[in-house]
Parts: sequence; C-alpha cells; structure tokens
Amino acid sequence: MKKLALLFVSCIFFFSNYVQSQTPAYQNTSLSTEERVNDLVSRLTLEEKVNQMLNSTPGIPRLGIPPYDWWNECLHGVARTKYHTTSYPQAIGMAATFDVDAMKKMGNFTSDEGRAIHNESLRKKDYSRYTGLTYWTPNINIFRDPRWGRGQETYGEDPFLTSMIGTAFVKGLQGNDPKYLKAAACAKHYAIHSGPEPSRHVFDVQVTNQDLWATYLPAFRQLVVNAKVAGVMCAYNAYAGQPCCGSDKLMVDILRNKWNFKGYVTSDCGAIDDFYQTHKLFPDAESSSTDAVLHGTDVECGNHTYTTLIQAVKDGKLTEKDLDVSLKRLFTIRFRLGMFDPPSMVKYAQIPITNLESQPHKDLALKMARESIVLLRNMPVGGQKNNLLPLDKNIKKIAVIGPNADNANTQLGNYNGQPSVVTTVLQGIKNKLKNTQIFYSGATDFVSTEPQDFSKLIDSVKDADVVIYVGGISPRLEGEEMKISQPGFSGGDRTSIGLPTVQTDFLKALKATGKPVVFVMMTGSAIAIPWEEENIPGIINAWYGGEAAGTAVADILFGDYSPSGKLPVTFYKSDSDLPPFDDYSMKNRTYRYFKGEALYPFGFGLSYTRFTFSNLHLSKTKIKKNETINAEATVTNSGKVASDEVVQLYLTHLPGGKNIPLYSLKGFKRITLAAGASQKVKFTITPDMMKLVNEQGESVLNPGNIKISIGESLPSKRSTELGAAEPAEAVLTIH
Repeated sequence: MKKLALLFVSCIFFFSNYVQSQTPAYQNTSLSTEERVNDLVSRLTLEEKVNQMLNSTPGIPRLGIPPYDWWNECLHGVARTKYHTTSYPQAIGMAATFDVDAMKKMGNFTSDEGRAIHNESLRKKDYSRYTGLTYWTPNINIFRDPRWGRGQETYGEDPFLTSMIGTAFVKGLQGNDPKYLKAAACAKHYAIHSGPEPSRHVFDVQVTNQDLWATYLPAFRQLVVNAKVAGVMCAYNAYAGQPCCGSDKLMVDILRNKWNFKGYVTSDCGAIDDFYQTHKLFPDAESSSTDAVLHGTDVECGNHTYTTLIQAVKDGKLTEKDLDVSLKRLFTIRFRLGMFDPPSMVKYAQIPITNLESQPHKDLALKMARESIVLLRNMPVGGQKNNLLPLDKNIKKIAVIGPNADNANTQLGNYNGQPSVVTTVLQGIKNKLKNTQIFYSGATDFVSTEPQDFSKLIDSVKDADVVIYVGGISPRLEGEEMKISQPGFSGGDRTSIGLPTVQTDFLKALKATGKPVVFVMMTGSAIAIPWEEENIPGIINAWYGGEAAGTAVADILFGDYSPSGKLPVTFYKSDSDLPPFDDYSMKNRTYRYFKGEALYPFGFGLSYTRFTFSNLHLSKTKIKKNETINAEATVTNSGKVASDEVVQLYLTHLPGGKNIPLYSLKGFKRITLAAGASQKVKFTITPDMMKLVNEQGESVLNPGNIKISIGESLPSKRSTELGAAEPAEAVLTIH
C-alpha cells in the first residue's frame, strides 16, 4: 500500500512538472514579473507590438491577451464612467484642505471604486475606455497664472504643497501591496505646462534652469523618486526647441537617467501629431513617432501617428528592440496590476460593484468639501457687535440667489464623475432650515454685457433677513481648450481675473437694500474682488466643491462647522498685477516672487475662532550646513469655538536677493483644537529644505540667516491686516 501511495505522489509530481513545462513563461505565476514580461514580448509580431503601444490596444487571442484602453481619469473621484461614483471637491479645492491624510484616503477610496468598476467590466467582457486601471491623474503642473483654465485641476501655485498633496494621492491610489498595484497613477503634464490653452500645441517654452528646478520640476521629482508613481504624461508644448515628448533634457537626461524612472510614459492626446503638424519640427508621422519612442514615450494617446512605427522599423529608423523597451515597461504595469494573474491571487480583484458610493466615501466627500471652503471676509453689519457669520438658524426669511445657488454642474468641476445625488447650496440650506421661508432666484447669468434691470428682483428680497448670493464662475467657462468666447473668457482660459461686471453690479444693488449680504463664490481659480472685499461683510470661497458642496456651505453658513480652508493660490487685486500670460518666467509670480500686495495672500483663510502662535523654539539657533533642526511653536485656540487650523511653516532667506523666493512653504499640519486649548506643533527642518536653487539649476545651501515663521497664513503684513494671527518667528544662522 505504501508503494502505491508513493507511486501516486510521484505521478502527481511528474505531471505537475510536465504541465508547468508546457505553460508559457508569461503565464507562470511562480516566475518573476521581469521573466514573464520578457517572455510575452518575445512572442509578439511587429504589428502586434506597435498596436500594443496605442492607448486603445486590441486583444491578441492567440496569446490570451484581452483588449485594453490605457485612458482613464480620476481627478477627484472616478470620472467619465457609466456608473455613479463619488465626487470629491475639484483638485484645487482638495489642495485648499491642506489635509494629506484625507487626500490619501480619497485616493484609496477612489481606487476602490475604480477596481469595482474594472472588476465588473471584466465580468461583462467590457473593455471600453474608462474601465481600465491606468488613471491619467494627478495634474501636478504649477498654477503659475490665475488665467489658466486648467488650473482648477492642479494643487495650486506652490511646489511643496503640490508635492505633498500629490504624494498622498498617489500612495492612496496605488495601494501598499508589495506585489500588486491597486491602480496606476500618472503625473502630468511633464513639464512646464500651464497655458495658454489655445496655443498649447504650438508654444515653445524658454525658462531658466533656476525656474525649471525651483518651480516646474520639484513636484514631478517628488512623485517619481519618492512616491513611485507608475506613469508620467508628457505635455503638448515644446521646451527649448524640442517637443516635451521628445525632449533630450526632460525625457532622457532627467526622467530616465537622473531620476531613474522605470514606469511608463504616455503622450498627451494628440501630442505626437503635434511634432509635425503644429510644432513642424519633423516632416511626417513616421519620423515623429520614431523620435518619440527613442525619447521614451511608450504609449501614444491618439492611435494615429504610432501606427507608422511598423514602416519606421522596416525603413531602419529604429529597431524592434527599441520598441521592446517600451513594451516591457507597458506590460510590466499590466502585470503589476494583476491583469495576467488569476483573480484569486489579486486581493483587489475581489472589490465588488456595491463599493461604489459607499457611506464612508460620501462622508469623506463631505469632510473634504467642508475643509476646502475658505472664509475670506467676516465683518459685523448694522452696528452689531458680532461678525455676520455664522448666521442664526432661527432666521425667518432668507433669499438664496445667483447663478450657482442651484447649479449641480458647476459644483462637479471638470474631469468629473456623476454621483447619484448632488446637493446644491439651495438644497443644503433647505435641508438645514426646516422652518425658514426661503426665496430663490437664479438672478443673473455668469457673464453679461447687456444693461440689467434688477429692480423687480430687488423688490422680492427687501423683506428677507439676509441675502446669500452664490456666484463666481463655472467649469463651463474655464477648462481645457474650450470653444468659448465670452467677455473675460477665451478658449478655456480667462482674459480677466475680475469677477464678471454683471455680478458686481448685482451685488451693489443688493448692498443698497441695506440687507446683510453673504457672497458665496464658486471658482476653480483666483478671482479679483476688490469692491466686494471693501463692501460685502461675508465672503466665502467654495471652489467647485463636489457632490456635497451644498451641505458643506450650509454647515459653514450656519455654524455647524468652523471654516478652516486655506488658499493654495494668491488672489491678486487686478489684472495689472499679472505679467504676460505666455511668459513662463517666475518673476513677480505667485506668493514666492510677487512683490505687490495681494488681495488675499497664499495660505490665508479665516475661522470662527481665533488662534495665537507663540513660543517658537529652535533646537539649535546656529548650525552647520549638514545639520537638521526642530522648530516647535505653541498654538492656542483663544476663541470660543472648536475648530481645525492649518499650521504653516515658512522659511525666508535673509537679506534676500535677486531670484530668491520672498517666502517658501516648507511644512504644514492640520490640527483640531477645542476652545481654550493649546497644542505644541513641531516641524523638522532638514538641510534640503533650507537649500536654494542657483542660476545653474543646482540646489545649494549657503551660509547666512533664515527667518522661520510658524503661523496660520503667509507671514505678510497683508495677512494680518485681513485678520490672520501674527506668526511665531525666530532666526536660524547657518555657518
């Protein structure tokens, strides 16, 4: 009997080895990813190789490779899918939270929903666009100019904030499994890309090495080197005479060699066509596609120009081995996503479709919407002692008016999904005030040059106790290369940063009634509102706040949440503050280099309580160049309301000088303090944080003095004029 058992075991062993020997290496899950990828690529014909380098790849039935479309979006929740998904605030609003923990959780929840859709789509054999796991997000371009319509997709104007928020998102989205990616993020648009939209296919950016390394590249370096982002998207524009997708410096010297990037690169959609059609740097599609591949652009979004690679190989312009370099990167990503393994091996393959819009996801959307809202102004009215906001819930009649008061489309921004329920400001107020008479009117459009007669509408609000005007602009006016031309807007960009005149005129008419007026502004960018700042007692900026924006606004208006959002961009006073839009020099741009007085500074945002900052202590006040120090300050909620606060750390090099930033954000922490409570907040300041970028693009640490400021806003005179607390400050000397 023992002999029979031994014989049986031996047969099983030999049969298993036989089966394994007959299994193609790329299907053998016991082999390394590299071995499997190399085997799979070796089995492809030339035509099959080229077709796998298009964003919409056909299946290869003989090898068991299903179709796959690389193009998917999840800027602030899974976008453009046929399913209802959770919609978080637009990216610029999420940046205003200064909340890396919430951002990481948002990335995690988003990839949960993305996996759920992917798993359900595979079950239905649906391989269409927006079902894959390669998301072309985040947009980490620097929002250098408020006129850029796509600035709403970014995390603002500061390289450090962009790096930290972007890192949190990537880590949340991609997961922490040692073998499998939950989803694949993609840092875009590499590099030096921020409008103008109408000329993005033709302009050739010329920037100094100092601006390149101090402003335009830090966030990309952070995501590639430290966050290990899976993908990078190269931009439409040219840089220093070469298309970004074919740039020696950007694509080869920096991305692949200096940063050792091993992931995949996709072109922006149609960007390879631009090589010869708009940049006119190549004679035809074949030479353009050859150049892009040899510079490391692995996928063409567009499915047109790369088809000429078949002929390019036959013509000897590049070899199949050159294609193999890209193909191995592409299939490595797909293998890391578990696409060639049994679902039982991939824990993320078990996420069900019922995960979509789950309660924790909706709760986070509301939390982030609340945290994103920035209180810009809050003053007493009519001789009252207290500030106008928050409003009394026992109010008898309220007028809620304006083009964004009941506008779900505005709240969802662009690159958005479609949630089952979107709560507008009007609905949010109705949900909160069950016994209040509410008058509603759209009142004005966004932009109008025709003379307006507001008299009838003004008569309708004269008996209201308070008027809430919900205006601003719309993602239907600002966005990506849009066919729109209205006063103040062109091609997706803005020609003026001023609030459209019709809205200011209407606010003037409302103020003339003598009624208290609150201005709720929705926007994806900075708006100049100098008259409103002088005349409207309550102003909040609500961005494009996602599905829960209306609830969040109502919570803040009526005091159920103390505002804690901070501006991730500078709000300038007028168009005259801005350099030419197409000038990519950072001179006099953003809070780091702007020498004028802002309307609302970077990092600014009021609360319903007061915070004080004191007792800044440095672990050392004199250090050598290679030393790290700790900076600790006491933050006290000296008011009567519990609230979050974003504690911000800025460094200022003294005495300053040419091309040296006026201020640099180097740390931030969101904390919660009860009324009367205090907390010590500590930051670690490393030598890298104290370095400056010189004219050669090198990061250097020079001897001298650095002022260290810890506070609730940019440490400027303007911030304190607007009501921000004085920062705690100290000086560090470097020998």
